[in-house]
Amino acid sequence: MDNRGLSTVVEKLLSLSVVMLYITLLTTVLYGGSVPAYQGAVGAELGERVLAEASAEVEHAVPPRGRHVAASRRVDIPATIDGAGYRIRANGTHLVLEHPDEAVGGRARPVVPDRVSNVTGTWESGAETVVTASGSRENVTIRLEGRR
Repeated sequence: MDNRGLSTVVEKLLSLSVVMLYITLLTTVLYGGSVPAYQGAVGAELGERVLAEASAEVEHAVPPRGRHVAASRRVDIPATIDGAGYRIRANGTHLVLEHPDEAVGGRARPVVPDRVSNVTGTWESGAETVVTASGSRENVTIRLEGRR
C-alpha cells in the first residue's frame, strides 16, 4: 500500500490550521484590547473638540451692544460621538457634555462679555441646534435650543 499522496494533504491541512490559529489569535487580541482602546481615545478627543466648537459658537453669538438685542445662529454638531447620542447643556456659566461613556465628556466655559448674565438651555445630538441671544444693552441671555 502506497501512502505518499496522503502526506501532501496532511501537510496542507496542518499549514492551513496554523494560519487559521494565527488569524484567530490576532483578531482576538486586536478586538479585545487595542481597537476598543483606540476607539475610546478617538471618542474622547472628538468630545473635547465638539465642546470647544460649541463654546466658540456661544461666544460668537453675542451681538454688539444695542438697545434691544436679538440674534440667532445655527450650530452644527455631530449626530453621535463614539457611536452614541449625547447632550450639551448650559448650567449658567459652563457648557457640559454628557455622554453614556464616562471617558467622553467635559466642561468648557465660554468667554463672554460681562453683560451676558446667563447661559441656559440644552442641545441634543441629532437635532437642529441653534444658539440665541436676547435681552437689553446691559443684560443679555444666551440660550441653547434644539429643534427636531
